[in-house]
Amino acid sequence: MNNVTPLFAGRGPTQVIFDRHELNHIMSLYGRMVAAGLWRDYAVDMNRDEAVFSAFRRASERPEIRVVKRPELRARQGQYLLLGEAGAVLRRGHELPPLLAPLERKLLKLVEV
Repeated sequence: MNNVTPLFAGRGPTQVIFDRHELNHIMSLYGRMVAAGLWRDYAVDMNRDEAVFSAFRRASERPEIRVVKRPELRARQGQYLLLGEAGAVLRRGHELPPLLAPLERKLLKLVEV
């Protein structure tokens, strides 16, 4: 009766989540894409193995892009993936801002002088 065992001893995290800084980058891009009229809805899915942010043109369609975080790939290919509408891997990386760079380019407009 003298041995006290912690309730969660030896267990790893139960789900993968985006931290505040990651979500800040993603939501900043999402807000600008909504303002430009390119996206209208989003979904966040957090599982045991991965966290996924999906952005939709319309709620009834497949996601236009998905940002996936898989910590198990951190040492090899990078823990972040950018998936296209068909599920093809567009980019992989260790850091989130360079991964989102192709989406940032959609917001740039050419100005004539």
